Amino acid sequence: MTGHGGRRTRAERDAITVEIGYALVSAAFAAAVVLGAVAGPALLFELPDAVETSLLRGGVVLAAVLFPVRTVSVLVAFRRRTRQGRTRPDA
Repeated sequence: MTGHGGRRTRAERDAITVEIGYALVSAAFAAAVVLGAVAGPALLFELPDAVETSLLRGGVVLAAVLFPVRTVSVLVAFRRRTRQGRTRPDA
């Protein structure tokens, strides 16, 4: 967060910790929503076995891909904001 390579302040460390927590929680929520949206019909309705299997596997794969993508995108956006001197998105 500091451009000169010095030690981070307590506020900077706290901001990083909060941002990591937000990235993980929002990624887990997004992955759960996608999993539910894709695999949900297979769990709620009587569908042919091939369709159920495809929906379940597709939901798991999409959720597994979405989780790291969301986590990284939140952290990269935070890094950009801090390099521009803003720690809040509305600043």
